[in-house]
Amino acid sequence: MFNRRELATFRNQLLGWFRQFQRDLPWRRTKDPYRIWLSEIMLQQTRVAAVIPYYERFLQRFPDVRSLAIAPQDEVLRLWSGLGYYSRPRNLQKAAQQITAKHKGRFPTRLDDALALPGIGNYTAAAILSIAYDEKQAVLDGNVARVLARLCAIRGDIREPRRWQELQETADTLLEQKSPGDWNQAMMELGATLCTPKSPQCLLCPVAQFCEGRRQGIAESLPGKRKKRATVEVALAAAVFTDGKGQTLLLPPPKSTRENASADHVPTLVSRMWHFPTFSVAGEPGKDLIAFLRKELPEEQNCNWELVPAGKLRHAVTYRAITLLPFLIEVKNLPRVSGAKRVPLTDISSLPVSNLTRKVAQAALAAVASAKS
Repeated sequence: MFNRRELATFRNQLLGWFRQFQRDLPWRRTKDPYRIWLSEIMLQQTRVAAVIPYYERFLQRFPDVRSLAIAPQDEVLRLWSGLGYYSRPRNLQKAAQQITAKHKGRFPTRLDDALALPGIGNYTAAAILSIAYDEKQAVLDGNVARVLARLCAIRGDIREPRRWQELQETADTLLEQKSPGDWNQAMMELGATLCTPKSPQCLLCPVAQFCEGRRQGIAESLPGKRKKRATVEVALAAAVFTDGKGQTLLLPPPKSTRENASADHVPTLVSRMWHFPTFSVAGEPGKDLIAFLRKELPEEQNCNWELVPAGKLRHAVTYRAITLLPFLIEVKNLPRVSGAKRVPLTDISSLPVSNLTRKVAQAALAAVASAKS
């Protein structure tokens, strides 16, 4: 790709740019592998600006691996609530428990040991080991892959396994052996700030003279678009019980298995978090929800609930487009449900809940306020 002199120039210019212009991010002020690991997990499919306050709050409560390993899972999920992709904190805690048991509370230094941890793949392992321990591991994520696709003018779907492997080999070749951590962060920073998916800022790029995509005038069209998974439409009805004291009822995290985790499977859609009684509907939402409640709440069979529609909301979970139909149900006494908890409708975040459940609560509160006005 480059001769020796060109490669040295490419590395020097990119590293010089990074060290002068890198963003001041909290996880860049440390070499603590736990903090670097936490940031990498939080940053998966999540914007930096959204991550920073979560990162700081999480570290206040769980400052090290051991404190995370022994914490109640509900508390871990509560501090993650709103950040999404809740398999991440579950795997994070499982990995912390393994690190405590097998690695004396310190993130392992060997690649094979890192990859054996829950939630750790090739990219995450390479990022942590290079940044925290200066291990010579080149990262390849979406930002780096886009930079390399433009640099080498690679057409087509870069996620195709053969192309992805070729990109990893290119990343390995370019890696600055003397500063692998800074190098990986520089590549990621270039993709995140200048070599962006749309309207790349080629005039500001520190290595623009090496870019074959720019030379050919096709940089902005690279990499090729991925074929997206077809969107699945799902309709959910949610029951928001409320009593005269403003209390509401949340059900415990539902169990989910691979066999029943279909596109419209409610435990999947509420992220296995605390949630309002929620049901996937196909016919008339109000009638379907009543039938569901009578089945799920057998002690309430004779209750004549009045369902008040609380609007129609939209929500997205990966490839699923959800129409969310909350119904407010005012009762004298909340239903008795094993394992359920009673919390103020205005403060459901005292339990770990997903953004979907939070939207339902907001719609219900708006309906309550509207009824009083």
